[in-house]
Amino acid sequence: VTPFDVIKIRLQAQRTPFYKGKCFLYCNGLMDHLCVCENGSNAAWYKAPGQFKGTLDAFVQIVRNEGLKSLWSGLPPTLIMAVPATVIYFTCYDQLRAFLKYKLGYDGAYIPLLAGASARVGAVTVISPLELIRTKSQSRKLTYRELGSVVRIAIAQDGWLSLWRGWGPTVLRDVPFSAIYWFNYELLKSQLCKKYNISEPTLTISFSSGASSGAIAAVLTLPFDVVKTRRQIELGELNTMKSRRTLTSTWKIMERIVTESGFRGLFVGLLPRLMKVAPACAIMISSYEYGKSFFRKINRERELKRDLQSDIS
Repeated sequence: VTPFDVIKIRLQAQRTPFYKGKCFLYCNGLMDHLCVCENGSNAAWYKAPGQFKGTLDAFVQIVRNEGLKSLWSGLPPTLIMAVPATVIYFTCYDQLRAFLKYKLGYDGAYIPLLAGASARVGAVTVISPLELIRTKSQSRKLTYRELGSVVRIAIAQDGWLSLWRGWGPTVLRDVPFSAIYWFNYELLKSQLCKKYNISEPTLTISFSSGASSGAIAAVLTLPFDVVKTRRQIELGELNTMKSRRTLTSTWKIMERIVTESGFRGLFVGLLPRLMKVAPACAIMISSYEYGKSFFRKINRERELKRDLQSDIS
């Protein structure tokens, strides 16, 4: 889904040019990147906009003039953070779900909801410092030694808790999303498996359940996503201008949006979010379920071989 976001931000830049010191949020399907423009042109994941007539024209021109790889610009640095975040998230979810179900003996539809919410809190807490460091340093290339200096300066200026600045808005968006997503996914998956009388979900069942659950969660948590975007941009502009003005609270931002644009303002960008989140969730969960069933099959075969060898000996 990365190409959709690359095209979207290029079209947005064409309509509203970004000036020096101005920030904008660039999403590539896996994570959000706050970009600071230098001299009106590029930051780490942004190139100067062209003259595009629409989505298809933008796709053709970018591929023709910049090459096919440009449609996936920003993916490598994203994966550096997305991979550990995803590993922590899925591992925590599976372990918590198993603990609640088998160790504590709870059996109810709320188990995925609790496990999903708790796993997301853990993943966000671990990744937040890395996210803030990347936000501070992405306007220029830094070595690993310089990245250490960025951390030390941030701690010296604002204390250790500054590494978790922005944790609140992220949790407000991601924790409800995860809770709603896993609740609906496990419910839909179990119903479809029961309908077709199978014990494990097929790729089609995982894909369709993931897409539907992701769409539901995306709609219900969109207001928090809008607030998080506003807050990230505000944080980036304060850092760029080196202003001492304090950040606006999450609820104040929400109140301002409602005052300026009404409640509809909290649901801006619904269609692009659905187009990105639904397929991303479907691909993610179906790949994960396939991987689990694949390795489970290998483990069963190993156990059978071990049992046969022990019987022979």
